[in-house]
Amino acid sequence: MTEQERKPFHHPRVRPDWLAGLTETILDPAQPIIDPHHHLWKARPDAYLLDDLVADMQSGHNVKASVFIQCGSEYRKEGPPELRPVGETVFVAAAAQDCETRYPHLRACQGIVGHADCLVGERIDTVLEAHIEAGGGRFKGIRHSGTHDPGIAPTAPPGAPPGLYRDPAFQAGFARLHRLNLTFEAWLYHPQLGDLLALLRAHPAQKVVLNHFGGPLGVGPYEGKRAEVLTHWRTSMRDLATCPNLFLKLGGLAMNVNGFGYHHEPLPPSSGEMAAAWRPYVETAVETFGAGRCMFESNFPVDKGMCSYPVLWNAFKRIAAGCSAAEKAALFHGTAARFYGLPTLGGEHSSGQTGMA
Repeated sequence: MTEQERKPFHHPRVRPDWLAGLTETILDPAQPIIDPHHHLWKARPDAYLLDDLVADMQSGHNVKASVFIQCGSEYRKEGPPELRPVGETVFVAAAAQDCETRYPHLRACQGIVGHADCLVGERIDTVLEAHIEAGGGRFKGIRHSGTHDPGIAPTAPPGAPPGLYRDPAFQAGFARLHRLNLTFEAWLYHPQLGDLLALLRAHPAQKVVLNHFGGPLGVGPYEGKRAEVLTHWRTSMRDLATCPNLFLKLGGLAMNVNGFGYHHEPLPPSSGEMAAAWRPYVETAVETFGAGRCMFESNFPVDKGMCSYPVLWNAFKRIAAGCSAAEKAALFHGTAARFYGLPTLGGEHSSGQTGMA
């Protein structure tokens, strides 16, 4: 890695010409999909808006609907600080309505997950109610990220304060979500997963989904230690799976923090290459949580810096090839529909068994 590449950055830039260097035939094109994790933004540094999302959703796979996840986009610039994230929900709800008008066969942003600062305690109620009103029936819950690891600072932003999920002030706000039947998106790195376990055990009625496999790191002090990290991560996954209120998103491994580094190669990765690298994580997740608590996610456009949308979903389909039809239905759309309370696409069944190939 060059000195320039070691300087802090958020995510690899999306390079359409580079992504176009590898194309694949779509595998199992009839498989219905709900993409439960993507973003929209006007700059950063490249815009990713409704038409960009729709272009990816229509790039070959049978993607029927999606869920937008908080990313700090279009927050209000004035007013009480805790209410400024409501601007993001207003922005995304307008995009969802635009999609219904211009692309009536799609349900982009059918669910919206915003941000509310759990550290404000009971004052979070006003923020949540404002999000619900702004979402027009689409608002599903919040994400308050807890990512913190000083060791990866050369290759990623510093993230949240240490120990955020254990903070009594945070837990006071977190406890208010259940009152309004809202979901919570947890986002931490693998060394922090004990913090999430403590939070889940303290609040067993709150429905939570862990983003991006729980952040198995591969940069900074974790570079070159994939086997050691995988062992640590697997132990944490088994502990977390004992909490029935926790679900898991399978994706996000094409971020720089995971250390796969596909964006440094002359050509983008093939679906076979990604499937081989990511299979241990998916197999562990489905074996421990069951397909009925797992959902594949794109994490676009963040992961688009390393792979294209069609190739990413091909990779997931390769990994899931040995699953039963019921398990595939859960992984590709059923679990997401059930977790977020979206209309089902049909055919999904929960299963605690796995047939990963």
